[in-house]
Formats: sequence, structure tokens, C-alpha cells
Amino acid sequence: MTDPRGVASQTYPCGGCGARLEFAPGSTAMRCPYCGFQQEIHAVDRQVREIAYADLAVLPRKPVGTIGAYVFQCPRCAARTETNETATLCQFCGTPLVIDDAATGQIVPEAVLPFLLDRAAVREAMRGWTSSRWFAPSALKKVSEMESTKSTYVPHWTYDSQTVSQYRGQRGEYYWVTESYTDGDGNRQTRRVRRIRWRSAQGTVSRAFDDVLVPGSFVLPVKHVDELAPWPLLEAVPYQPQFLSGHSALRYDVEPEAGFEEAKNRMAPVINDDCRRDIGGDEQRVGSVNTQHHDVTFKLMLLPIWVATYVYAGRNWQILINGRTGEVQGQRPWSRTKIALAVILGILLVAAVAYLLYLRDVL
Repeated sequence: MTDPRGVASQTYPCGGCGARLEFAPGSTAMRCPYCGFQQEIHAVDRQVREIAYADLAVLPRKPVGTIGAYVFQCPRCAARTETNETATLCQFCGTPLVIDDAATGQIVPEAVLPFLLDRAAVREAMRGWTSSRWFAPSALKKVSEMESTKSTYVPHWTYDSQTVSQYRGQRGEYYWVTESYTDGDGNRQTRRVRRIRWRSAQGTVSRAFDDVLVPGSFVLPVKHVDELAPWPLLEAVPYQPQFLSGHSALRYDVEPEAGFEEAKNRMAPVINDDCRRDIGGDEQRVGSVNTQHHDVTFKLMLLPIWVATYVYAGRNWQILINGRTGEVQGQRPWSRTKIALAVILGILLVAAVAYLLYLRDVL
């Protein structure tokens, strides 16, 4: 249920005209969108820390399912905005609103990766992306303006873990045998055939994982969010709410315990590859892997994503742009004509090669 009293929020008045300051992408300052007044965001005297996973039980937080919508009261026009975001804009006057850390009911972010790309850079990334879609309709390249763009900080959990894995499997080694066969002319021939000799294998491998990323929100398609990687996580700074001013920020709806289970799933293929290398031989089979996690730490980090929507053929299409690197992922239309032409050209190419091989054999 929504708290009718609303939540405490923070805004940053402009020292020049009294409007509200917004974080300027690509800088370390907040800037007034009206008079251009700029205020530096001073670095805090602390480091981004990793939290021991064992300390989760004592952290002050509410279960995700019990947190209702937040209600912001705008300090400028007194309007009330109901939202599930921890940073937003007043729906009436556009004043930036950032929730007070103590009012979220959730774990406070430890780090933030500030936006580097501004709206102009996003438009360039969009144009580059549309022009490189080979099987998209040609008209898509003419789409230069987006229906909407929203700079959004998306919560991610990061996990560190020291792993020790015991495995059982099989090691395969090639050997060759000679076998006889009858060819198409009825003649007896011999040929060398490769076989595999399998032997049981077992062992132990270890690996240290650092900053395994797990999206903490389902609001955006997880597949496309994952495809925005890699992220320059070393450029992240200790969290300060000033970096959120003028932008949106999602709250997490994935508990850190569930995030760790997903992190284990993301570690598993890497551990499996380690097991295969340890088995050695020419081929490997991994039957079972038992992994123990030690010295597990985690943190909540906000990553910058531009959420853009463009209109094509009467339909809205959503794309996501990495707010640091400009990597673009998302939805796109397909041209049936171009795909059909590509298939036809492929068939003609195969037929041409087959005909040339036929002529070579005949001549």
C-alpha cells in the first residue's frame, strides 16, 4: 500500500537562478538546464567496499514484495508523484527528485557508474546502429529521431567468490585403426579411422571470481541488458545521490540472495571449462561438479543505460544504449525482402560452385 505521507527526497537548488541542478553526463558536476550554473560533485572520502555475504542477515532492509510505490512531493510545485523509481522527475514541473537513502527500505547502493554519453552522443549511437542492421528495412536508416529517451540507472548486484570445485568425468584420447571397405567400383580398400579411448578422470580446480554482474531489475529485458557488457566497472565511484539528479533510477526487485544463485549459474560454465582443461586429453566429458564458495562478497551498483524508443511502421521499438561505451542492443524490424534475396543468392552461389565442380570432373 502506498504511504500517503510520501517519502523524503533530495533536490539541489541552482546557485544562479534557484532552479534545480541535474547531473551533467561526461562530467563530475551538476548543471542548471536554464542558466548553465555548474556545481562540482566533490569526491567523498571513502572507497567502494565489498560487503560480506554473511552480513546480509543484519543489513536493514525490507523484503522486496512488501515495498509499495514511493510518493514524492515536489518541493517546487508541491505536486505528488507516485513511482517505483528511486530517482525521477516531477510529472508536472520536471523538477529532479532523488529519494533519501533511508527512505527506500532497501540496501543502499555502494557504487555508481555515472553517465558519460549525453543525448547528442545517444543520437549518434542510434544512427550508427540503424545503419548497420543489414537485414533491416532500408527505411529504418532514415529514422533519426527517437520517440523518447530516458537516462536510467539500473541496479546490478556484483559478487566475488573464491571457488573450489571437485569434478568427475572422462578423458578421451585419440587412436587410429586400419579398416577395410569396398569402394563404389567393387574394389577392396583400406583407410585409417580415428577412434577415442575413454578413461575415468577426477580432480579439483579452483578459481577466484571478481565482480560477477547480475541485473537487479526485471523492468528492462535482462537479455538486452546483459548484452550491453562489458562495463568499465573500475571507473565506478562511491555512490552519491547527486549523480542521480535529473535522471531516473530503478529500485532492485531481485533480492541479493536470488542474485547470488544467478551468479552461481553464470560462474558454472567458467568452472566447467576449468574442469575440461584439467582433464586434458583430446576430448573431455564432465559428469558432475561440486563447487564450494568461500569468502563471498557482494555490493549493489547502479549502471547507466539510455532507454530509447523509436517509431517504425506504426510500432514502437525499444533499444538500450550503454551510457558509458555507446554499445546498442534492442529490438529491430526485419526485411523479408532482404532475407529472401539473401537466401536466393545463397542458393545460386551453391549451385554455381556445384556446377563448376561438375565441369572440372567432366573435363
